[in-house]
Parts: sequence; structure tokens; C-alpha cells
Amino acid sequence: MISLPGIAQQKNKFTTQPAVLAIIKKNLADADAQYKVLATKLKPGEFPKTYHPETDKQENSNSGWWCSGFYPGTLLDLYQETHDKALLTEADRILAVLAKEQYNTHTHDLGFMMYCSFGTANRLNPSAEYKQILLNSAKSLSTRFNPKIGAIKSWDAKPSDFVVIIDNMMNLELLFWATKVSGDSSYYKIAVTHANTTIKNHYRADHSSYHVINYNPETGAVQEKKTAQGFANESAWARGQVWGLYGFTVMYRETKDKKYLDQANNIAEFVLNNPNLPADKIPYWDFNAANIPNALRDASAASIMASALLELCKYTNKADGARYFNTAQSIIKTLSSPQYKAEAGTNGGFILKHSVGHFPAGTEIDVPLTYADYYFVEAMKRYKAFAIK
Repeated sequence: MISLPGIAQQKNKFTTQPAVLAIIKKNLADADAQYKVLATKLKPGEFPKTYHPETDKQENSNSGWWCSGFYPGTLLDLYQETHDKALLTEADRILAVLAKEQYNTHTHDLGFMMYCSFGTANRLNPSAEYKQILLNSAKSLSTRFNPKIGAIKSWDAKPSDFVVIIDNMMNLELLFWATKVSGDSSYYKIAVTHANTTIKNHYRADHSSYHVINYNPETGAVQEKKTAQGFANESAWARGQVWGLYGFTVMYRETKDKKYLDQANNIAEFVLNNPNLPADKIPYWDFNAANIPNALRDASAASIMASALLELCKYTNKADGARYFNTAQSIIKTLSSPQYKAEAGTNGGFILKHSVGHFPAGTEIDVPLTYADYYFVEAMKRYKAFAIK
């Protein structure tokens, strides 16, 4: 998601590598071409979801799918880098399709859907229309907050359940933006309360996270701690760990409260010190998957981790900052290799291969995913920013 300048002070300085900057320049040019291919595979009203290489089948969604914001967000981020007007034209087209989701109160993913898209559009070209769409989106998201539980509901379930997933940390940035723009502190308070409840109930002693917490909506008591997309209830689902890493880095940026910096650092240490983290830093889809070292890797988790570490490295101590920066740099290089980066014109137009969506459900397994591309592009842009300071 978008980093706002001046919110938290950068303490550390890092040296980018010319070879990595050259790789990134080529990656962004290649991604421009890929996303023009991807655009040809969409019917009006459709958003890209994934591509199945073994059957050459494209899978698309409607605007209500939680990933709908990543495609326009990536188009706009690439346009900022390449100035290719074709990308801007396509972004404008698909944003018009997405706009109605500002009133969607049946999802917690409005941060992903609307801030990654309209938030990016508003940063590049501020407008009253974008601002209102984002404020309406924040208002819709806030309707899912339960003050008794102290959290935003993730999934609609039976009345006796109030389900919150770790992914929801990624939707709070929209609420911080809304308070800054509107002056209404209620959005800020909801974000902080949700984050505090997440620290209390989602995290284990080793700083790994459960995927799903089910609360009693009447009492606020925890009823279940479990997984949906991970290997097991007590396992560490890789993407869930890095959603938290990214989310608590944003929390520190927006509040300057050290407990969120501590939380982000603790999550980073769990991930980076994990004996099951491969040497190339591309995580297995779950840190406790049964068939490690033969378990599938998740490029989406790697992309999110790289982007998060390239922000967190600015706020922490010098030694940790250097480690985070170097890890992110390594991830970018690995994801840029033919093993993960698709050849031009292949992969359905997606940039990266080998992500894992929902392994237990048997969906989106070892395929490209829009959020892997989005956070890969964001990580590359964040890396480039260190070179021009």
C-alpha cells in the first residue's frame, strides 16, 4: 500500500546495488508489457484472478472479489514508472467498474479493494471524486467494527460467530487515511483498537500468528483459534505471518506507538529466524507444511515480506535495518529470476509465477496471483526510492 511521506522518521541509510536497480528497470518494463497482455484477457466487468498454466485457462472475477483492487493498483504503479498511457487508460476503465464497491458493507477487504486502487489513483492525481469514494469506503468498512469485541468482522458467518482473520491488518491503512482527510478520529480509533485486539489474541508466545480467531459476539470472548488457509490450526501460514508484518509496520508509521514497532520486529524475527525459511527467502506456503523441503513456495508471501521489510528497515535499529534491507534485496533478485518471473507473453500476462492461494481448499495452487504482482511492484518501487534519496 502507499507510504505517506513524513509520517515516521527514517533513521537508517542503505546502499542500493546498481545491478539490482538495473534488474528492476527491466522488470518494470517487462511488467508493463505483461499487463497489456493481461488486459486483453478481460471481458467488461471482469478483474484478473489467476491463470492455470497446465490448461492455459484464465480465471477472472467480478468487482466484489477481495483482490479486485490489485489490478488497477498495479496498472497505476507501473504507469508511474513507465509513463505508458495505455496502462493509465486501462486503469481508468477498470476503476469505473470498481467504484460501486465503496458501498460494500459485506467485506472487510475494502482496504485491499479500494485503497490499493483509488488510494493509488488519488496519490497520483488527487480529485474530489477519488476522495469521496475512499471516504465512503472507510465508512463502509467501519460498519463492521464491534466495540464489544474491539475488532472489525472479517467474514460474515452464523450469528453466534464473529470471525477475524490476520489479513484484516492490511485494511486499516484506509481508516488512518480517512481520519487525516476528514478529521473524524473515529476511523483512527477503530484501527488502533482492532490492532490491539489482534496483538492480544492472534499472536502466540513465539510471535507467530493464528490465521482465524472466532469471538463470541455477545461477550467478546475467544471461542476458537484456528486456520482456514494454513496447514493446521497451530501452524504458521506464511502469508498470514507477512500480512501481520506489513500491517504492524503501517501501524507504527501512522501512530508512532513503539509497541507496534516492537510487534513488527518480533514478527520479522519469527520469520527470518525460522529454521524452515529457505536460504533464498521465498517461504514455503506454510512454515509447518508437512512435506518441507518439497512443499510449494509462495511468491506472494515473499513479495509482501519484501515490501514490508523495505519500510520496516527505516524505523528499526541499524543492525536489524540492514538485515531487513538485505533480505528484501535478496527476495527481489530471486523473484526476478526465470524461476519466478514469467517470460514475456506467457503466464496469462501475470508477472510472477508460483504463488499459493488456498491450499486446503485446493484453489489457486502454484499459480500467479494479482497480489503477488502488486506487492512485487511495490517492493521494487520502495527499493528504487532508496537510490534517489
